[in-house]
Amino acid sequence: MEQFWDILHTLMHPKSIIEYGGLALLIFVIFAETGLFFGFFLPGDSLLFIAGLLCATSEEARSLGQNGVLNVSIITLVLSVSIAGIAGNFVGYWFGKRTGPLLFKRDDTLLFKKKYIESARDFYQEYGGAALVLGRFMPIIRTFVPIFAGVVQVDYKKFVWYNVMGSFLWVASMTLSGYFLGHTFPQIQNYLEYIVIGIILVSMVPVAITFLRKRVIKK
Repeated sequence: MEQFWDILHTLMHPKSIIEYGGLALLIFVIFAETGLFFGFFLPGDSLLFIAGLLCATSEEARSLGQNGVLNVSIITLVLSVSIAGIAGNFVGYWFGKRTGPLLFKRDDTLLFKKKYIESARDFYQEYGGAALVLGRFMPIIRTFVPIFAGVVQVDYKKFVWYNVMGSFLWVASMTLSGYFLGHTFPQIQNYLEYIVIGIILVSMVPVAITFLRKRVIKK
């Protein structure tokens, strides 16, 4: 049990994920967060940003003959993680299509909350197919939007287009932001904890706005 909690603790911290499992674990975490309903708690945005930053600082370290934390090219990073995000959404869509209305009847558990599916439904109804792109940038929502798209059986060709475009936009914007910041200010890696907190707060703003709008409409 103690080992399980150690692994869970590692999965909650972006730098620990990369230090522990490198690119392989990074790919798995992004896949899980974008396709498996129990992956909603994983740190997608901050993980991508930190991955880009560490990719840049690792390049600097190698140029000085030192070992870096994430020794892959930025192109490899963006492509591999984008593919993981695409694959994750395909799994989410398939899961939603197979389970359908049963999800709305399912009781809440530790790893599943009915309100998450309901939030994804409201978000999709408001933004349509664009929700598959916009949802990528919103914690929790990004996990459940593809599942709901499967529940309502969105046109598959349309889903594929938004899935691919959304994944590349999300991954590229986050990783390249970290990458260029890491090259411009290499010393910023000493303040990763503050960066993670900042990214989490910023990424939660759209979720909070959506929630507040729902409360106001109900009133």
